[in-house]
Amino acid sequence: MPDNLGDSEVTRITTDLIGALKTVYDPEIPVDIYELGLIYKVDLDDDRNLTIDMTLTAPGCPVAGEMPAWVENAARGVEGIQDVKVNMVFDPPWDASRMSEEAQVALNWW
Repeated sequence: MPDNLGDSEVTRITTDLIGALKTVYDPEIPVDIYELGLIYKVDLDDDRNLTIDMTLTAPGCPVAGEMPAWVENAARGVEGIQDVKVNMVFDPPWDASRMSEEAQVALNWW
């Protein structure tokens, strides 16, 4: 946890960020990227700069070039965040086990 942020501020930013990430969808799948498990890591530093490591359901995803910008724009809307950097990673590869129960139900994968 960043030193210059109180617990309540980190909790608020985390809650708001999750809400923001849940507004981003893979156009081919009717589930948001957070519930799909495409967000691998989120790091908030002492200066309120946010780094997000994310992946795609497949490296050849048609929106591979656009989705990081969607995620960055969503995260920038969270009050208190100064800057956002989104890294696209493919290790470990995404698989369906990363989906939340909510996503599995939405996709009838349960």
